[in-house]
Order: sequence, then structure tokens, then C-alpha cells
Amino acid sequence: MTDPAAIKSELIARARAIGFDVCGVTPPDAAPETKARLEQFIADGAHGDMTWMAETAARRGSPLALWPDVRSVVMLGLNYGPDESPLAVLAQRDRAAISVYAKGDDYHDLIKKRLKELARWLVATAGGDVKVFVDTAAVMEKPLAAKAGLGWQGKHTNMVSRDFGSWLFLGAIFTTLELPADRPVADSCGRCRACLDACPTAAFPAPYRLDARRCISYLTIEHKGPIPRALRPMMGNRIYGCDDCLAVCPWNKFAQAGHEAKLAARDALRAPALAELVRLDDAQFRLLFAKTSIKRTGRDRFIRNVLNAIGNSGDAGLAIEAERLLDDPSPLVRGAAVWALSRLLPKEKMTELAAARREADADVNDEWMQALR
Repeated sequence: MTDPAAIKSELIARARAIGFDVCGVTPPDAAPETKARLEQFIADGAHGDMTWMAETAARRGSPLALWPDVRSVVMLGLNYGPDESPLAVLAQRDRAAISVYAKGDDYHDLIKKRLKELARWLVATAGGDVKVFVDTAAVMEKPLAAKAGLGWQGKHTNMVSRDFGSWLFLGAIFTTLELPADRPVADSCGRCRACLDACPTAAFPAPYRLDARRCISYLTIEHKGPIPRALRPMMGNRIYGCDDCLAVCPWNKFAQAGHEAKLAARDALRAPALAELVRLDDAQFRLLFAKTSIKRTGRDRFIRNVLNAIGNSGDAGLAIEAERLLDDPSPLVRGAAVWALSRLLPKEKMTELAAARREADADVNDEWMQALR
């Protein structure tokens, strides 16, 4: 097959046949503004301790910088719309709120497998060379998806689709073939600020701008150290990611539940009890979260998040779980336990606990000092 229009038509049909919900094409140089925006984001320090973003900025700014031979970028979207409101669990303070995308199998594995299948078909059918990417490479998927007509980047900086709302996983195929480009979709956010106003930690300094350092998804997943004290109370029971800005988007009225069984929420992760999660050791953590995105965060960071939620629960009955972790091998966990207890126990009890441990645990001495003020 040599006709570019026919190749693209067959490519879209094939993409849908193997499970993708939307497919579009854009030239690799269609989003030149991406480079400057990324540079400003990094210069502002808004990437936090995601040092890999700064280290790969030169390649991340343009597909051509990553692979000079690319002539077309094929962007694919897979709907992962939830079958229940992601916000309902926020009222259950003794339960954990986990982001929709992380409740099922790791989307990276599923989408990459399908991208490779589609890429192999493209080479066999039309020739050329290809590279596939899904979220872990130096590719700015969202601007490219917008240029390819999959939707637009909303004021929360995430993709918004007229057909799928805020619930699209993205993948990319770079190809040396020249394929007809799709038209970008017009930004349809209008005067709406629902996503900006919904953010619990005020992570949007302005529309279309995100400060990751205040974003709960960043804090619970990417951030390696103690969560900043000022932000902890704002996080509620969100222990892995945050869907607030996505879930309130009015365009979700057109969304539909995802159809991919492997991405569906596991029953054990819909609203798990904090008291059960906080007891996980490393082996239990790996077993419970096998094949999920959560596993990559590691047990210690995950328990840090759970303890933060326990501190916000207002349930003094959970204090015994936090107290048990004052002797955890991880200083990250011990420090989070101190903070949780300071929110649940009277000052007299905290003073009693500190007398036995504070001097012997210099790694979390600062947490003890703050807790006893």
C-alpha cells in the first residue's frame, strides 16, 4: 500500500479493531510552542524533584529532537472512564481514594503491547520505520494529541475529549511515513473554571498552568520525601493520585465507562480500608499491587500516603495503627506516623510517646518537634 490517505484510513480501522478508541495524525513540528512552555515550567521549578524532566528537556521539546527521521506522529487514545464517581469515596474518611487509572492493571503494559502490534502492522503494510511511546519516554503526548485532533488540553492541562471527557490514556507511534494530518480540535473550555476551583491544594497558579509541587498526584506518586506539612491536611484520604480536576469537568457528561477489562477497577482497590492498607509489609504490598501502576511507587512511599490519610481521618481508633509504625525501618514512614498521631491524639499522649522515642530517632526529630508544639 502506497497511497498515504489509504494507509491512514486502514491504520485507523486497525487501531479500533485492536482496542483503541480514537486515532489521529499530526506532523512532528505541529506544536512548536511546547518547547518554550516546557522550559518555563522547569525554570519555575514547577517540576519539583522530577529531575528527569529537566534532564530530557532538549529531547522532550520536539519529536524531531528525539528522532530526526520522524515524519508523522500517530496519536492513539484508549478510554478508561470509571463506572462510578471517583469523588464519592472522598466522604469515607476511613477509606482510601485511589486514582481511577491505577485501580486496574498497569496501562503502560497494555497500551505498549497494542502500540507494538499496530506499529508492526503499519510497517508490514506500508513500510517505513517506527518507534512507539507510552508515557515513559521523552514525548509530550498531550500537545501532540491535541494537534492530532483527539481533544484539547483543558485548563487543568489534561486532555479533554468531546466523546470521552477527561478519561483517555495516550500512546504514540512515530513513523517515517508521510501521512495526512488531522485538524486540531478547538479549545472548548470557555469561561469554565470547574477544574481549577476543584483542586484541593490550589495547584493551578493560572489556567493551563500546573505547579506539580502542589499537585496531589505528584505528591503521592513522584515525590520521594516527606510531604510538605502545609499540604498534608488538604489531601484528605487521597493516597495515590487525584481525580478531582478530571472528574468535575462538564465534558464528562458525554463520557462512558471504559470497555477494557484489564483496566477495570479491582474490587479490592475501589475503597480499601486505611486500617488494612497501613499494615502492609513489602511482600504484601507487592502482592496486592502486582501488575498495577502503584507497585512502582514502593511500599514506604505508599505507607507514607496512607498515614497522611489516617491523620486526616479524624478517627482516633486508627491511632493504634500509626503508633505501631513509629518503629518502622523506614524514616519516611516513621515521620508520617508521628504526624498522623499528632492529628489524632491529645498533646499529653504525644508527649508521652516522644519521651520514649524522640531522642533515639534523630531521623524524624523534626517531625517530633513540630508535633509537640
